[in-house]
Amino acid sequence: MFSKVLIANRGEIALRVLRACKELGIQTVAVHSTADQDAMHVRLADESVCIGPPPSRDSYLNIHQIVAACEITGADAVHPGYGFLSENAKFADILEAHGITFIGPTADHIRIMGDKITAKKTAVALGIPCVPGSDGEVFDVEQALEVAKETGYPVLIKATAGGGGRGMKVARNADELSEALSTARSEALANFGNDAVYMEKYLGQPRHIEIQVLGDGEGNAVHLGERDCSLQRRHQKVWEEANSPSLNEDQRMAIGEICAVAMRKLKYRGAGTIEFLYENGEFYFIEMNTRLQVEHTITEAITGIDLVNEQIRIASGAGLSVTQEDIRFHGHAIECRINAEDPSTFVPSPGTITHYHPPGGLGVRVDSGVYQGYKIPPYYDSLIGKLIVHGRTRVECMMRLRRALDEFVVDGIKTTIPLFRDLLANPDIANGDYDIHWLEKFLAAKADK
Repeated sequence: MFSKVLIANRGEIALRVLRACKELGIQTVAVHSTADQDAMHVRLADESVCIGPPPSRDSYLNIHQIVAACEITGADAVHPGYGFLSENAKFADILEAHGITFIGPTADHIRIMGDKITAKKTAVALGIPCVPGSDGEVFDVEQALEVAKETGYPVLIKATAGGGGRGMKVARNADELSEALSTARSEALANFGNDAVYMEKYLGQPRHIEIQVLGDGEGNAVHLGERDCSLQRRHQKVWEEANSPSLNEDQRMAIGEICAVAMRKLKYRGAGTIEFLYENGEFYFIEMNTRLQVEHTITEAITGIDLVNEQIRIASGAGLSVTQEDIRFHGHAIECRINAEDPSTFVPSPGTITHYHPPGGLGVRVDSGVYQGYKIPPYYDSLIGKLIVHGRTRVECMMRLRRALDEFVVDGIKTTIPLFRDLLANPDIANGDYDIHWLEKFLAAKADK
């Protein structure tokens, strides 16, 4: 096992990783920008190192400074959390060259899944079902028209290096295709430095279903069921559930086993999530995230398995602590992402938290690095915490969520807590009847009132 882990992240995920390390008896190092010197994970870590000024490029994305912090403190491993450098193959390579373990997949697997075209080709080879579309990059309108003729309209043009909805455009007919292709390329180049795009059949009312996997890098892998992440705004997840209200046990185990078998073939190492669009009983591969997900907490709730603990075990060479036969699913869990944003306009709301009271009680978990008097800086993602509730049934879970939201107090800033109260009052949410477009339609209708 590692003697000292450097946590190359901030906020709630840095605190989450720190807690897992503490429970394993591992010393921790917190790196931070000057804006985060009073952060909770910095206060609780055994050591801390300031790695630069507030801008991420000068601190949390500064590979040189993070490696230097490892050398100064003697850290023998780095946990990247999510975001920042968590899916940066160059970072993983550099750490390995310095004799420091990257707690995550191999750099090769990050590269394979980081490029959408290569990822899709790999998924096909591994037996994972994919959305019909182009075999690779689409270079011009003539080629795009041929692909659209085969798949039928509407089609979706996506950046190969994309994410978060950037570099993604829909064309509903041939007249729209040229402009959509040009716009997607421009956005891809501006956001990712790479204008390569590919095409897929656009699905009208799909759900977003993802499968959590763990692999030991030696050919052993398991799946831990699915999460339903269909409630999204601008391609960003807002509310997640496990298990999905739309799947039955046979569907769950079938797609899970397909993913586990694929990861065994790939000899995947660490935690990963295979994401699908699901429509009319069919699954279509979107991408694979080669890191811990924000919403890993609800999988932990229904399985009782600590995913960060597993990541650390695997990276240390200890392998998986469970087999597929050991994994059982218990009850239902929901995660609400609490952002420091206006709940109507979604404008960020940095500032000082004047009062803070998280909810508690049976089946309630809050992952957050904030506290009363903490000043939320304006430089980073607006996520300040995650409310996770677990119940024996979905109905019990939602009743518990309603109670927990009523208890949650965050004063001094605006948060998205009121949005979740509104969602709980909607019959579609109560019935689990929603798709990836539902939330944006709901918000648009609310804005028009």
